[in-house]
Amino acid sequence: MQELPIVQNNEKEPRTRKPSWLRVKLPIGPEFKKVRSLVDQYNLNTICQSGNCPNMGECWGAGTATFMILGNTCTRSCSFCAVKTGRPPEYDEDEPRRVAEAIRLMEVKHAVITSVNRDELKDRGAEIWYQTVMAVKAQSPNTTIETLIPDVKANWEALERMIEGGQDVVSHNMETVEALYRKVRPQGKYKRSLEQIRRIKDYGHRTKTGIMVGLGETVEQVEQVMDDLIDHGCDVITIGQYLQPTKMHLAVDEFIHPDQFAAYKEMGLKKGFNFVESGPLVRSSYHAERHL
Repeated sequence: MQELPIVQNNEKEPRTRKPSWLRVKLPIGPEFKKVRSLVDQYNLNTICQSGNCPNMGECWGAGTATFMILGNTCTRSCSFCAVKTGRPPEYDEDEPRRVAEAIRLMEVKHAVITSVNRDELKDRGAEIWYQTVMAVKAQSPNTTIETLIPDVKANWEALERMIEGGQDVVSHNMETVEALYRKVRPQGKYKRSLEQIRRIKDYGHRTKTGIMVGLGETVEQVEQVMDDLIDHGCDVITIGQYLQPTKMHLAVDEFIHPDQFAAYKEMGLKKGFNFVESGPLVRSSYHAERHL
């Protein structure tokens, strides 16, 4: 391994208080209202709302949103995630059309689509994924499409169907370092997610993933994730600060200083990632259009 860039955090504050670099403006403005109106009008779910994303004001104000298909109830119970857990209702077969229509009306140049886990479905929701991508391409042929797909539990036929619509980027988040998987992502498997990324690459897609820091990981462990991802053909990585959604979720172990995020970006680029988005407020779909 290379010599690790470790930044001393001279501004470390109590973990219950957010530091200055994590404070964001309240969402306002006509574009924000327009996006919210379309989301409500078409009865759509967004990870921006369900995931309590701190960038919602900025992204919606710029006329972009990350749409979440297959409902807003997840079959997983990850300890970091704000999306509600439970038994999802039947999915809406008309959802692909409504998502595509909203993207067309928003005149989105780069559309990002994600979903909850639907482990109870034999195909993991793959058919709705395929239909959504095809509907967006039909209504907005000049829009590039990025899909952030869930863990398919090694159902590789479902994975192939999810991504054969021809989207430009396929993302699957590792979320954290291997040592923290049992605590952070108990129903996931580190090596299985790496295998999923490798298979996406083998299918010929641009591959992307995201991890959170501030959960108790070490710099060495973050570097190991990067090495594993490079070995499995990952092109793009995002690195952001974990923020506790509610008191019922995992507590923040540390607020990582922006200088350390800059060091992670430098590390990732040196290791061979095509693009690295690293910063306290970075999320999977934040500035997603930049790496295209």
